[in-house]
Amino acid sequence: QVQVVESGGGLVQPGGSLRLSCAASGSIFSRTVMDWYRQAPGKQRELVAGITSGGSTNYADFVKGRFAISRDNAKNTVYLQMNSLKPEDTAVYYCHAKWWEGYLRTESYGSWGQGTQVTVSS
Repeated sequence: QVQVVESGGGLVQPGGSLRLSCAASGSIFSRTVMDWYRQAPGKQRELVAGITSGGSTNYADFVKGRFAISRDNAKNTVYLQMNSLKPEDTAVYYCHAKWWEGYLRTESYGSWGQGTQVTVSS
């Protein structure tokens, strides 16, 4: 069982930086896959970045070179460092945790955070 809570959103000027945090509860955080999604008004929710339990990362093309995802298992926290922010990055950012349970770890579970607003505007 994992529950997540996002924080760190706010208002930032174009070209600025922001770091989002996702704090997770539960003793199995170290074996979860953690993802950041975002959803802008009138648009579908889209994957921004992900990180596996082993630290492998992946990014959407529109954030490559600008965003970085990381995790600190000792703190049960995943981060999204956002640099060179653009107005089109404005969205609600959601943290998602995925893990597996059952005898053979074949049953998947997921947990969404409540979201944190990021607004990029001058």
